Amino acid sequence: MSLKPPKKSDRNKAWMQPRRDKAKKLQPEYHLIVTEGTDTEPAYFGAIRDRINARYQGRIQLEIYGEGDNTLNLLNKARNLAFANPNGYRHVWVVYDTDDFPAEHIDQTAQLCEAWSTEDTTYHAIWSNQCIELWFLLHFSYMHSDLHRSEYWPKLSANLCTLGKGEYSKNRQDMYEILHPMMDYAIANAKRLDTENEDKLPSQSAPGTKVHELVEALKPYLSE
Repeated sequence: MSLKPPKKSDRNKAWMQPRRDKAKKLQPEYHLIVTEGTDTEPAYFGAIRDRINARYQGRIQLEIYGEGDNTLNLLNKARNLAFANPNGYRHVWVVYDTDDFPAEHIDQTAQLCEAWSTEDTTYHAIWSNQCIELWFLLHFSYMHSDLHRSEYWPKLSANLCTLGKGEYSKNRQDMYEILHPMMDYAIANAKRLDTENEDKLPSQSAPGTKVHELVEALKPYLSE
């Protein structure tokens, strides 16, 4: 190898210039939310998605699919959607109600979410026992009675009527708007239920919900 200094004529050539590594373009953190319901959950989380995606395009992006399926089938669909996305998802949130589905399916879905999580992608089982309306009710008061899900709707209607918002229906598009001011109270109530349900399986945690884990993860991006 020659140790002679470069010729003056070579000093301005591209190969003689100091190397400048191109800065890597940071990709936003992608979240996939796959819900059992096709109306209630997509409407609620869709309102959250619209706010976050519009304000934080370069930092975080949410995608939502209302699949109309349950427990294990829903998880498999979520996994297929995650594999098919070239960007990759940092978090996959599987949102489902326990309803009257077999206990082993409810619990196995949560177990598989943990088993399938990797360093790149974390799967989250966001179950509600019995249904997501429990999460809505926790915005108004703490509930520890194991009620049938059909009893949630009259209670929700009564609470909404006190706010002048009319009766509850599953296809309401404004639930996030109405409930957002009470979000911190709902999170605290859900965590209190978590404490009461400690060491119980999802199928045994009645009432109980994990929706607060998803909402709390996104809450920093929802500040007004």
